[in-house]
Amino acid sequence: MTRSVSASVSVSISESISKPAVSKNKIVTEHIEEESVTERIVTQIRDKIICGDLPPGTPLTEADLTKAYDVSRNTLREALRQICREGLAMHYRHRGVVVRTLTRTDVRDIFRVRRTLELQAIALPAKPDPAVLHAMAAACDAAAQAASQEDWRSVGTHSLRFHQHIVEMIGSALLDQFFRTILAQLRLLFSAAPDERRFQLPWIERDRELYDLIVAGEHKRASKKLTDYLDRSEEALIDLL
Repeated sequence: MTRSVSASVSVSISESISKPAVSKNKIVTEHIEEESVTERIVTQIRDKIICGDLPPGTPLTEADLTKAYDVSRNTLREALRQICREGLAMHYRHRGVVVRTLTRTDVRDIFRVRRTLELQAIALPAKPDPAVLHAMAAACDAAAQAASQEDWRSVGTHSLRFHQHIVEMIGSALLDQFFRTILAQLRLLFSAAPDERRFQLPWIERDRELYDLIVAGEHKRASKKLTDYLDRSEEALIDLL
């Protein structure tokens, strides 16, 4: 009798410990999966902005997006909150979430970040990863190809990718992720250009010149070239607003 009761108590205690653990693990797993889905949506919306598919003023409608991404409204709302936190959209009462229109103050702030990260990457003494250099060359070639087809929006996209690869030379996944948001904000500024061809054309050659200096290991000349590049780019965008 005593052994039976003892065994019963032992089983009961074992079950009471294991059940909450399974339940807790399930909750943690579901939370991670939910975060993963949310991040996937954020990444896709951010990439659409970088590519110019979502210009300033575009409504990010819950009903359309939940259907497009096949997710719950709660998941979609969390993704939109993240997009707003990244400065890519704004939530307006009675209007919902809308892709942001940036200001001159935003331009100045964006270029503070660009100077900090891109110039740091250029100044690194170590030889860049060959894969990064290959990606930079591919971005330059793609921009030239897009220009030959008069696809000026794609020219801007490839230029943005080129500068993403510059920051990748630092070798920080966190900075790479952060800089994608900066590039998305930059794309929103491109939308203010009344003549996309005139605005994008000069940067094709300048990106290529910068690439050639990086490949040659001309760090000082590359830093000087990039400094002038960023100064010109900032003023050009300021003039648009």
